[in-house]
Amino acid sequence: MNPGRTLATAGRVLTQVRHDPRTIALLLVVPSLLIGLLAWIFADTEVFNTIGPAMIALFPFIVMFLITSITTLRERRTGTLERLLSMPLGRGDLIMGYTLAFGLLAILQSAIAVGFAVWVCGLEIAGSIWLLLLVAVADAVLGTTLGLLASAFANTEFQVVQFMPALVFPQILLGGIFLARDQLPDVLREISDWLPLSHAIDALQAVAADSQDAAWIGGELLILLAWIVGAIVLGSITLRRRTP
Repeated sequence: MNPGRTLATAGRVLTQVRHDPRTIALLLVVPSLLIGLLAWIFADTEVFNTIGPAMIALFPFIVMFLITSITTLRERRTGTLERLLSMPLGRGDLIMGYTLAFGLLAILQSAIAVGFAVWVCGLEIAGSIWLLLLVAVADAVLGTTLGLLASAFANTEFQVVQFMPALVFPQILLGGIFLARDQLPDVLREISDWLPLSHAIDALQAVAADSQDAAWIGGELLILLAWIVGAIVLGSITLRRRTP
């Protein structure tokens, strides 16, 4: 991979996003609005303090997955990727450029979502808010890289949406949002241990409750990092120049 080409790709993607107000709103505003709606629904109860950390993991993850996968697929369908890859630009440069661009957006998105949840919606955080933000960013970047991977196997935007029940919904159901993971049936608990969103939710809840030390949180972050790197590598290998 060439750092210059990677940065050039990231700059091109950020320029495109900057000229698309709807995408910017979806990336930066919608997750916070959904968190705010949830806090409003459960106003005057302790429910939001219980599920709020999981929502910080869930909404940015879903939004980054959708935006990244559809954006990448659209560039392949319009022939942009084929033209780019006909130049001295490798698949790794392209995937890393997209990851870097959307990773920067994920940092901004997560900062807005965490700040809105804590200082506007009143989410109580017993641990470090900076550690909470770090986990939230890793979770959003995970959604980005899984979206890049999913786009390699889709031919249309509708097929991208079809990946939601396969890749995202099981992680939501088994991530500990509806039922604590240690209360799941043994088989489902074992499956949930292998799903990255479960570790993001566990880490955010642990930071919010200050129930685990930094070393344990670091272990969860390493698991998320392994998934991120794996998705980048697989995305680079499976990326196609164009859609048949």
